[in-house]
Amino acid sequence: MEKTVTKTAKSVEEAISLAIEELGVAEEDAVIEVVEDGSSKGFLGIGKKSATVRVTADVSETDESDVEEEDTTYYGDDESFEGDAISEAEEEAVNFVAEILSGIGIHGKLDSYREEDTVFISVTGQDCGAAIGRHGETLDAISYLTSLVANKNSEEHIRVSLDIGGYKKRREEIVISLAKKAAARVLHTGSPIAMEAMNPSERRIVHFALQSFGGVSTHSEGEEPERRVIVSPAGKEQTEV
Repeated sequence: MEKTVTKTAKSVEEAISLAIEELGVAEEDAVIEVVEDGSSKGFLGIGKKSATVRVTADVSETDESDVEEEDTTYYGDDESFEGDAISEAEEEAVNFVAEILSGIGIHGKLDSYREEDTVFISVTGQDCGAAIGRHGETLDAISYLTSLVANKNSEEHIRVSLDIGGYKKRREEIVISLAKKAAARVLHTGSPIAMEAMNPSERRIVHFALQSFGGVSTHSEGEEPERRVIVSPAGKEQTEV
């Protein structure tokens, strides 16, 4: 089974080593393409650009299973990742994220895969706070720009899901916990509760989490960036993001 991985590191050699290790093959058995050699300046001329390589090799089903069990950097269901050839949209998105992060001095491991119309990109490394920002605002901005890059030459609309340092996964767990606590309080008091202001993606998480929570309904009120979810006793409001 043919598999392609893209890795970003401080040098070409380090990026190749990461890719070879994940694929579980010898370097001579892989096809290596240097996407960025790291010799030029980074985003807007700030800092040294990271090296990015794309490595393709034939891996057995057993080896593939072993790699998936050890890898903790993918988020969501990556079953459709097996054997998928990297698309132009995914390549451009990954390269753009690598350039942005190198420009602000963040170096780490960058992984990506495509599932239907969504490109998932995850970045792991130290000192990722500068790319996340207050309440994830910088991460949201980078995600938006990456989406524009991915769709620039794509005939179909591509959605980009970017997570840096596991922030989105942790934040989702927090939002779900807050939503359930608010719902429990509404059931106890019988009065609506306004949750903290959230961005559209977090509000969708709340609406989805409380769909199966009996006795409450949700809708949103206010203008961005102060728009927030209102949790009410069931039957009073319709769900609105």
